[in-house]
Amino acid sequence: MEKLIQGIHRFRETYFRSNTELFSRLSKGQNPEALFITCSDSRVVPDLITQTNPGDLFVIRNAGNLIPSHLSAPDSGEAATIEYAVGVLKVRDIIVCGHTGCGAMHALMNPENLEHLPRVKDWLGHAWTTREIVSKRYRCETPEAMSRVTAEENVLVQLTHLRSHPSVSAALERGDVKLHGWMFKIETGQVFAYDPVAGQFLSTEQPAPYQDPAAVVKPRQSLPGPEPEPYWTASMDQ
Repeated sequence: MEKLIQGIHRFRETYFRSNTELFSRLSKGQNPEALFITCSDSRVVPDLITQTNPGDLFVIRNAGNLIPSHLSAPDSGEAATIEYAVGVLKVRDIIVCGHTGCGAMHALMNPENLEHLPRVKDWLGHAWTTREIVSKRYRCETPEAMSRVTAEENVLVQLTHLRSHPSVSAALERGDVKLHGWMFKIETGQVFAYDPVAGQFLSTEQPAPYQDPAAVVKPRQSLPGPEPEPYWTASMDQ
């Protein structure tokens, strides 16, 4: 706790003091550019990854970066936050960001370990489609490969759930919002964005801009068959 208190003091003495005009402006209201939906994992820090300022991102965080579909949980906290972000704050972009080494995705694929965590098990029901896709379409030879493809497929499933929300569906129809699926690779700091044309997650560091998956998310093209080549072994890692 002492570390946190010291951090507050440093924030006030350094960052806040250097950005008093920014916080004065923010005290009058917010106008975030995007809704960022990601995992509660302590290693995933949206503002740090994107190098954004206070006021730039409206954030939803939970175990597994899950968005319950409108049909399954119309009154959830996620639903209310999404509705506010789209209907009031008028965000132009919504990002669902998964990550490597996700404990929620490991638990999803090993539900026998959740008997002592009944609420977690119930919550992960919002990703059960992800589990079915991975179980039926992939042959993963290592736990790492299983974790990776599960996290990837879960991003796509949650984008589908996101589209079921009336506020998002209407905004998409009007062309007022765009949806994006991202994967954060903790061990290298890279971010990969889903390209619906290629059917793969591509590095955001590539010269050509990735395609925005605002229309239809199609299945990854590596299915069915053996486990896919890891997307981060491409040239940008070399």
